Amino acid sequence: MNIQECMSKDVQIASPNQSIRDAAQKMKEIDAGFLPVGENDRLVGMITDRDIAVRGVGAGKGPDTPIRDIMSKEVLYCFEDESVEDVSQKMAKQQVRRMPVLNRDKRLVGVISLGDISQQDQSGGAEALSSISSPGGQHVQH
Repeated sequence: MNIQECMSKDVQIASPNQSIRDAAQKMKEIDAGFLPVGENDRLVGMITDRDIAVRGVGAGKGPDTPIRDIMSKEVLYCFEDESVEDVSQKMAKQQVRRMPVLNRDKRLVGVISLGDISQQDQSGGAEALSSISSPGGQHVQH
């Protein structure tokens, strides 16, 4: 099974010029912990609730701080035609719980989470979650 068969296709994208307040409000509205950040039809970063808490508030930045100042610029992603098994292994190796999905033209087409994977593939999602949640797997989520 390919990722495109189980990914979430309704993706909200933030602009790097929006404030972290805007990002937090959008996350609350859609009940998500992260937003892809796009500019000029390209994925340029990710912002998570953790970024807002640690890199924003924890670093003394105010709610009007642009997303660009605190977003994660290293974007870990997968392609829509990759297999669920390959992507769950990639997520476990990179210790992330969610990942943007691109088409082969590198355009954002969706988001995949461990929850999406576990609904389709009980063993892959559980294995990835176990790896990410292990004591040695305390990485910042992108």
